[in-house]
Amino acid sequence: MIDLPVQRYAFFALAAAALFGASTPLAKLLLGDLPPLALAGLLYLGSGLGLLAVRILSRLFVKVARGWREAPLSGADYVWLAGAVIAGGVFAPVLLMWGLSGIGASEVSLLLNLEGVVTALVAALLFREAVGGRVWAAAALMLAAGLVLSWQPQADLKFSLHAAAIVGACFCWALDNNFTRKTSASDPVVLAMIKGLTAGSFNLALASAFGLHFFATAPLAGALAVGFLGYGVSLVLFILALRHLGSARAAAHFSTAPFIGAAIAIIALGEPFTASFGVALALMVAATGLVLTEQHVHEHTHEYLAHSHRHVHDEHHQHAHRGDEGPEPHAHWHEHPPLTHAHPHLPDLHHRHKH
Repeated sequence: MIDLPVQRYAFFALAAAALFGASTPLAKLLLGDLPPLALAGLLYLGSGLGLLAVRILSRLFVKVARGWREAPLSGADYVWLAGAVIAGGVFAPVLLMWGLSGIGASEVSLLLNLEGVVTALVAALLFREAVGGRVWAAAALMLAAGLVLSWQPQADLKFSLHAAAIVGACFCWALDNNFTRKTSASDPVVLAMIKGLTAGSFNLALASAFGLHFFATAPLAGALAVGFLGYGVSLVLFILALRHLGSARAAAHFSTAPFIGAAIAIIALGEPFTASFGVALALMVAATGLVLTEQHVHEHTHEYLAHSHRHVHDEHHQHAHRGDEGPEPHAHWHEHPPLTHAHPHLPDLHHRHKH
């Protein structure tokens, strides 16, 4: 059974995956008019520009935005955000493009399935996130489903520096996910906007350096629109999921994106429904079910903590107010005294304790 009060933010991750997955077949339609590297840059840039417009409009309608106020970025957030942008927006695309230059697209598709598992490994080993048996099993099922979905008979996987570059790209995106989790208490729109503008500008500059040109107005507009929804809004939802689920679980849910993209391609683009898609879909549903029905209950101690984030007054938020914080949910600097208790929880902002 799904514990909705605990697991409700899993649906943010699944919605993020749906938007990102839907962007794949749409981007495929644009590839005939735009070079891949230029398209990647435009998708990122579309996310940043779209979220910048959202940010400006929210400032114009202050009363409407007041109820959605999020915590501003702190000094430490900029350090983690810089790491996320460099790892996921700079190094990962370069490694991916170089890897693509030496091995086939089918081999690349197989190797890219490692991202979810590597994200969980980085979360557990480097960031000490609690990752239970069900999550590891789900990650393994998602990996198997991805391999089934992307396997092509002509794929000839063998060790090479180009294959290692693709694995390196997965590692960079795994770092990106975990670095972003460290900033997830702050405004997700601002975080996603900065990542989109930075990564988009870098990828377009890289495309220009390679002599790639793109002038057609309609494909440009289409790429920016797809980027806003499939990369920008998707990333905002994913950051909210990271805030409440942790990296491993959010990444497990986000790994459903390729299946959603494949399903849309079957329904909207007339691609055939294959046996491999049916098997992959069954594995994906089983993996998602494992994570959604996870129960994690034990006595734990909250150490003293002071931070700022969007919250309501629950058992973890029993602090004093000055009177100008506005209606709940609201964001302001507050303190958490030490507390020991037991209840169902996931590794959210307040449950990153040792196990």
